[in-house]
Amino acid sequence: MVGDLDLLMGDETQELREIEAPEGELFLKFKVATGEEFALPAVSIVEVMSIGPEKITPMPNVVPVLLGTLNLRGEVIWVADLGQFLGISPPLNLERAELPVVAVMDQQDLLMGLAVDSIGGIEWLKTESLQPVQKAPESLAPFLRGEWVMPETGAHLPFLDPSAILKSNRWG
Repeated sequence: MVGDLDLLMGDETQELREIEAPEGELFLKFKVATGEEFALPAVSIVEVMSIGPEKITPMPNVVPVLLGTLNLRGEVIWVADLGQFLGISPPLNLERAELPVVAVMDQQDLLMGLAVDSIGGIEWLKTESLQPVQKAPESLAPFLRGEWVMPETGAHLPFLDPSAILKSNRWG
């Protein structure tokens, strides 16, 4: 029966099978203020939101990468400028209508919002294709699990470790 359907549908059937049975794991791609692109595993992401910067409450006497706190469905979470935390980008421009924030959680239920410059979308990536990072700034290296070389562009897509970010002693 499936064979008959294949004959009737042709290329559309193959496309549907590829959509229904993707290979690899799901990752969120995003950019920091410098335009550098990174990926986070979807399993560690609680929510992706676009909020007005005025919804983040600044807090006194905290490290500069912490933008403040945000009420996420009744839970108060810290929001950090991810690019600045990683030591690779200047502070995010907060003079804008919407700020992308990725709420991530680790296995110990630590929850934090990571503010980024833009969201690039989601992609299925094969974890077995993950390669060691060729070169990375010293400030970034502890937070990398590896990188993918994207077949269509040859660009390197670094894969961040959300647990390493959330448990870092950089938070002060």
